[in-house]
Amino acid sequence: MFRLLIVDDEEIITDALYDVFCELMPEQLDVCKAYSGEEALDWMSRTRIDIVLTDISMPGLSGLQLVERIQDYWPRCKVILLTGYNNFEYIYKAMQMHHVRYLLKTEGFEKIKETVRKVIKEIKQSHLEQYLLEQTDEQRLGYEFVAQGDFMRHVLERSTLACEDKLRLTSEFEQLNISLHPMEDVYLVLANIEYSPKTSYSQRSNTLVRVRLIWDQHLYKQLHSIGIVDRYGGLVWFVQSRHSHQRTLSQLFKYMEGSLELIQEECLDSLDLKIQFTISTDFTQWENITKKYEKLRQSQLLRVGGDYREILKEYADTDKNVKSGMQSYQKIELLTSYLEGNREKEFFIEVKEIHSYAECRHYSQMMEGYFSIALVLYSFIQSNGLDKTFLNTDKLLKLDEHSYLSEGYDYLNEVAKEIFRQKQNESKDRASLMIDRITLYIEDNLSADLSLVRLAEIHFFNPSYLSHLFKQEKGINLSEYIDRCRLRKAKDLLQNGNLKIREVSQLVGYHTAHSFTRFFKKSTGQTPKEYREGLSQML
Repeated sequence: MFRLLIVDDEEIITDALYDVFCELMPEQLDVCKAYSGEEALDWMSRTRIDIVLTDISMPGLSGLQLVERIQDYWPRCKVILLTGYNNFEYIYKAMQMHHVRYLLKTEGFEKIKETVRKVIKEIKQSHLEQYLLEQTDEQRLGYEFVAQGDFMRHVLERSTLACEDKLRLTSEFEQLNISLHPMEDVYLVLANIEYSPKTSYSQRSNTLVRVRLIWDQHLYKQLHSIGIVDRYGGLVWFVQSRHSHQRTLSQLFKYMEGSLELIQEECLDSLDLKIQFTISTDFTQWENITKKYEKLRQSQLLRVGGDYREILKEYADTDKNVKSGMQSYQKIELLTSYLEGNREKEFFIEVKEIHSYAECRHYSQMMEGYFSIALVLYSFIQSNGLDKTFLNTDKLLKLDEHSYLSEGYDYLNEVAKEIFRQKQNESKDRASLMIDRITLYIEDNLSADLSLVRLAEIHFFNPSYLSHLFKQEKGINLSEYIDRCRLRKAKDLLQNGNLKIREVSQLVGYHTAHSFTRFFKKSTGQTPKEYREGLSQML
């Protein structure tokens, strides 16, 4: 989904364009609006913007000045400049700018809509062309990827030892062509990739190179970064801003969140690959990278739900979730993380490995394997108040109640399956509850800002995930649901003869009566006036 920002100091023009584009392609275009250049910059700091449709001449920050500032936030953003008169000086300046085109307002809505459609098509095409061109660099990057990866994995796993000597670290960076600064703090991003079970090792390696190319395509102008494969087969990126004096942590956070949504979509479109990101909430010193990485990985394992579109954030209290005194029992910690993170497939693979390993050893080792799994299940049941559901939980810790040890392992599998079944139902219930809250907010605030970005901010989602989750739960697009609510309320309000149509329009979120009339007639086949007159005749 692309995001369009409409900017004009004349509210009637901004509102009219906003209403037009909200109806144009709701599944592909999320629309925002601003009444000044300063307000537009606020949008830029809050979320990714792909296209800006702005007036050239505005008080305060003009359209031309806004274009220069846009590049600091979203360098890939396309701009369409609008003006009410043909001024050669403005046209000339606009023509010199990158990603900018020029339109006269007198050319009308249809020309503007056609131009936006062309820009969207160009964005999609440029992604594909850039991807094809960069494939020629895959082999070279592959070799460099291996060399850098070996060293950065060492940093990832033993950062205190590897980074204590800054001069030596600087030398290593220079020799390996690592474009990061060892004297500046670094930001980490963790990526989990869903491969097909039939994917070979060489195919995975090739895919990882392509993912890094897509990452660089989106972020290299604003960020220095290097991505490596960790020991679990995921990707870890070390990130520093090219303009550290210009970008605050919150701005970087929003920039990363918006850019990663695009990378997810492009990986799915061009590689048929699902990739989920977990991002830091702050920078870290090089010596503390190992600790930060473990926190991110724990946050990823403990995630709620399994939708790859969600941009996961580092949990502030992750350290509290790490089980103390378990360093020698990594399997128990891993099982706990999989269970709490609702990662059923990985959980049962790990259980199967424990069982297979134990079967080839002594009876005491088979018992140890059994009790490791049993303890994880028992602790989860007790801490989550599920002991009423599992009436005989003590059986988990009583091996002698099973006729054979293999029967005990079968019992553990059955208990685990039931836990995951209940967790899946709870996850669905939570999703339904969250969507119910959003629908209630929409119905109570039809005259307010109901843009996807605003709804996502209020309810603590990233926009793409909210859009996907809403359709998954309700079976319709969020914009379609909002339109239905507006239409229903408009019909109710039109029964009140004391309200003018313009007032009804504003109460249901349409800022111009013309846009409201167009929407109402498209939905009912009648204008608001005709609908009201029809009601009068029925009385």
